[in-house]
Amino acid sequence: MPEQQWILTATEQPPTWFIQAVKQYTPASSGLYAAQLLWQRGIKDKSQLAAFINYKAYQPTSPFEFGQEMHRAVERLQTARNAGQKIAIWGDFDADGITSTAVLWDGLGQFFEQNTLLVYYIPNRLTQSHGLNNSGIDNLAKQDCKLIVTCDTGSTNINEIIHAKQLGIDVIVTDHHTLPEERPPVAAIINPRYLPKEHQLFHLSGVAVAYKLVEALYQTLPDIPQDPLENLLDLVAVGLIADLVQLSGDCRYLAQLGIQRLQEDFKQPATARRRPGVGRLLELCQKSGDRPTDISFGLGPRINAVSRIQGDASFCVELLTSRDAKHCNQLAEVTELANTRRKSLQKDVQAQVAQKLTQLDLSTTSVIVLVDPQWPAGVLGLVAGQVAQETGRPTILLSTEGVVNGDKGDNSSPLPLCPSAPPLARGSARSVNSVDLYQLVKDQAHLLHRFGGHPFAAGLSLPVENIPLFTQAINQQLRQSLGSTNLMSTVQADLTVTVADLGKELFLELKLLEPCGMGNPVPKLLIQNCWFENAWHRNQQDWQGKKVQYIKTEFDIRDDSTKSPFPGIWWGHYKDELPIGRCDCIVELDYNTFKKRYEIRLIAVRPSANSELTTQQSALILDWRDFPSEKHSELTKQSALILEDCPTSWDDLRGWLRRSLYNQQQLAIAWSKPNHQPPKEIWQTLVGIAKYLSRTNQPVTRLQLLQKLSIREQSLFLGIKALKYWGFTVKRQDISLQITWNPSSVSEINADIAVAQFLAAVSEEQFQQKYFAEVPLSTIVTIINHSFVTFGTEK
Repeated sequence: MPEQQWILTATEQPPTWFIQAVKQYTPASSGLYAAQLLWQRGIKDKSQLAAFINYKAYQPTSPFEFGQEMHRAVERLQTARNAGQKIAIWGDFDADGITSTAVLWDGLGQFFEQNTLLVYYIPNRLTQSHGLNNSGIDNLAKQDCKLIVTCDTGSTNINEIIHAKQLGIDVIVTDHHTLPEERPPVAAIINPRYLPKEHQLFHLSGVAVAYKLVEALYQTLPDIPQDPLENLLDLVAVGLIADLVQLSGDCRYLAQLGIQRLQEDFKQPATARRRPGVGRLLELCQKSGDRPTDISFGLGPRINAVSRIQGDASFCVELLTSRDAKHCNQLAEVTELANTRRKSLQKDVQAQVAQKLTQLDLSTTSVIVLVDPQWPAGVLGLVAGQVAQETGRPTILLSTEGVVNGDKGDNSSPLPLCPSAPPLARGSARSVNSVDLYQLVKDQAHLLHRFGGHPFAAGLSLPVENIPLFTQAINQQLRQSLGSTNLMSTVQADLTVTVADLGKELFLELKLLEPCGMGNPVPKLLIQNCWFENAWHRNQQDWQGKKVQYIKTEFDIRDDSTKSPFPGIWWGHYKDELPIGRCDCIVELDYNTFKKRYEIRLIAVRPSANSELTTQQSALILDWRDFPSEKHSELTKQSALILEDCPTSWDDLRGWLRRSLYNQQQLAIAWSKPNHQPPKEIWQTLVGIAKYLSRTNQPVTRLQLLQKLSIREQSLFLGIKALKYWGFTVKRQDISLQITWNPSSVSEINADIAVAQFLAAVSEEQFQQKYFAEVPLSTIVTIINHSFVTFGTEK
């Protein structure tokens, strides 16, 4: 794992009057932590504070702040309404694009009859690109559409806009992505990037821009709509938060209102919900809709998963807007299954990328570029984001899966589509550490087929033959701009707390900052000199109870501030990745709606600089393997925790070490050299015991069997399984096992296989015990104190 830099935000003590002002909103706590964070983030007067915390104190911005372009858009829509012209909404396939389409579908649907004068179109992620394409425009022309209203896309599609115009179709662009050098030939273009950066509307996402267009139409024709404009706000919140835009100005205001609407609707009985599809999705991801994380970790990934897995995400608009609860339930479950599939694919690709990374010299790599013919394009952006975060380097992952010459599925291609066109690789790029990825990629445009995006994320395609040259050029460019290749991943903590600080009071205090996002991130808490207990990992399960190949670890965290542990979760990691002994960690404090408990989400962890294990290795672990057992009672006067059973794995040993650390005891490894019975004799003994118990009808406990056979639980499980094939029936009665025998029910083939598995398990167990009987103490200390730094991941 590359070196990682931890940064603690410089603390600036806010003045007393500001702390008192914040405390008015946190009556159950001092308000000090929230005040410190707000002050650090530029909220430094009472009016700012009131508008930040309470949306009722914020003055929203008029949609006509977009100026002449908004007036042009409204006038063109009025013309279409008066003339009975057919309108097409052209959306995008990610969560912002889907919710944008849904907002226009519901919003414009108040003025134009849906499915007759109003239709929508969303490109296929796996066969087409973001934005307009000529074949889709041709299809809309055949349906006699006279106006296209884009959302979350379209600003730079100059050629496609000209094509539409030649077919007699006007275009209104609503978007928030990169602007073209000159205004496109459209009826109107509503894009906040035309506004000054300090403008309250500058950071609007695609769904918020679409909402502003509908708001302007509502204000212009107030007598026509039947549904309140506010009914759209829940969709706006989902798109805003899922798209990771900066939640300031109107973005924050709209997100606050939208989350409130989302929560209110979810509280209704399922049959009375205004958006039953959204409600069912929240149920499936075990959320309640009252937190921004319910969107960023729940709704957003699920909506995005549909196009990542299936390509066509059009039905998601129906999922978000239909009032048919039964139909919406079905669509929600299809969406959930797509997300389940996405997790498995993502994990597979992550493993393959990790293998390829081992072949790279990161000391000479500024931009990671990897390609594979089998990678599914739909999950590459997610994996690239994780790699970028872990390595501190912009990452570009490319796939040649299903490649055809000229990328014929992308009808908006600027290249001629002909049989001789070179095969294309398609992929996603993600940035880190404030590196402007869009500019990096744009500077290599001569090597690309097409690209688009923003400073933190981009999509691109290029001829396969250009990949080596592209990799070399983009690395050289970043090296020259940075002056070195010494990039390092960073994680920043906002506050230092103890385990005793964690809980409801701190959670409610930090909740003042919600909704969090870009520019106002979720508070990261540094906990120092702590340790972990009761760690266990498992695969997630989907809503049908089936296991998903996506790991999470649960644990308790402790430190010296309290005797009470605090629960936590670590997404995408195994329990063995937790450091042994004292460590430092960076976490987020959360509330688990499903378990109804407060918990931490682990973000990053590393061994503490003053870890007992690091500084007192030899004193912490005592080697008593050469002492006779009768001496152990004398040695216990040293208050050591004695381990007399020889372990069969490093995990066994780590568990004992954690226990000793918690009890502040030394760990004495005091097992004797094992005197093993041959595995075949152990099997014969087990059969003999089973026959005796079946004749006498006596019960036996698992512990008695384990002690008699001197084997472990897993081996005994296989032994009992083999007994069943040998005609024995083993039934559980309370804590005991009852064994009966019917020789006529023997299955010889299965019995031989099962016995072989049992013998192999016992042999492996005995081999491991022989190893641990003789392994040097120095090796034990080195292995269990293997130091590393690692990041947490999101679900």
